[in-house]
Amino acid sequence: MQLEQIYQATLDKWGEEAQYDQAVEECAELIAALKHYRRGKIDKQAVIAELADVSLMLGQLSWMFGPEKVAAAKEMKLAKLGSLLSTP
Repeated sequence: MQLEQIYQATLDKWGEEAQYDQAVEECAELIAALKHYRRGKIDKQAVIAELADVSLMLGQLSWMFGPEKVAAAKEMKLAKLGSLLSTP
């Protein structure tokens, strides 16, 4: 199954609202994992697993909101970051 088909299947099965909630939950789990990692309570692999979950949700949200729109917003943010980095 292609990525877009998987994204659509999740929407068909659980709906948009549930996917928004899932994205929030996955981000919260990543936040907790990073805090635990900094304290030495978990290893890098646990953080990587949470990063994978968040990455999948970001992909789905990007697809839901429009990949072109998200890509354009990212380009603007990268340009701003580049500008901030080049100023003394």
